Amino acid sequence: MKAVAYTHARPIEAEDALIDIALPDPLARHRDLLVAVKAVSVNPVDTKLRRNADPVGEPRVLGFDAAGVVTAMGTEVGNFGIGDAVWYAGSIARPGTNSEFHLVDERIAARKPATLSFAEAAALPLTAITAWEMLFDRLQIPMTPHREATLLVVGGAGGVGSIAIQLARQLTGVQVIATASRPETRDWCLSLGAHSVIDHSAKLEVELKRIGVAGADYVFSTNATDKHWPAIVAVVKPQGKVGLIDDPQTIDVRQLKQKCASLHWEMMFARPVFGTPDMIEQHRLLEAVAGLVDQGRIRTTLTEHLGRIDATNLRRAHALVESGRTRGKIVLEGF
Repeated sequence: MKAVAYTHARPIEAEDALIDIALPDPLARHRDLLVAVKAVSVNPVDTKLRRNADPVGEPRVLGFDAAGVVTAMGTEVGNFGIGDAVWYAGSIARPGTNSEFHLVDERIAARKPATLSFAEAAALPLTAITAWEMLFDRLQIPMTPHREATLLVVGGAGGVGSIAIQLARQLTGVQVIATASRPETRDWCLSLGAHSVIDHSAKLEVELKRIGVAGADYVFSTNATDKHWPAIVAVVKPQGKVGLIDDPQTIDVRQLKQKCASLHWEMMFARPVFGTPDMIEQHRLLEAVAGLVDQGRIRTTLTEHLGRIDATNLRRAHALVESGRTRGKIVLEGF
């Protein structure tokens, strides 16, 4: 099968940062689905692994988001059939989705939204799982239409922020405030349902006061947490909750003590990597998100389609993600 891999940690400008290769077709066992990959998207985790996890000459296939069709199954699969169109985000502990065929445990896959193309669907799984788990499993925001609370999404125009805004608006009653620093990203956040957008290139506490908000019950920081940490500590309310998904270099969590505020870390690969007893929750939440999509309540966050899945186009996608200026998600389709 065709695949795109890397063999050494290289800057994306290097011609061999990602390479086209051929690999044997994988064999489905146990609870595995063998999926013919139709479309994938690129996430920051792809670029972090390529830069920092050197496979020392052995080809490693990246890619986690995928939408495709089930072509074979392990003997223990009970939730799917041959020919089912599925979407999922895979596992960091297994080969990635940048390949013609890919194995995924059925407990972390779900049926693709019927109203989305494969490319539109591939933009959502990893970010939807991350946002859902943070909002409802970590921060434990109640799913109720009547709640007076404020959620601040730092980095609202990125992939995770883009779906977090939508989920919070559709499933909770919180006031959603997003941060963005450019007119196009501000407009994007508002179009997704944010009640207000403030500028994260300015002081967040000043920006909140400008719109008449005293603080945030929940802060969801999607990037640059170390840069924004003093402001996050300043704006979170007493007994509030702070959630992180990035890898800040240095933050002093003791600063939350005075407010009795809690810190929550989200890593959407934790369930599949450790095979947790509740691993099937990712299947269930993706099914729920698919339902919201098909009801017209959630929309795809695809903003750029870079063509077919090959090393050249994936290098372009990695470079765009590394620029830190992307809006929504970048998708590639077909081999």
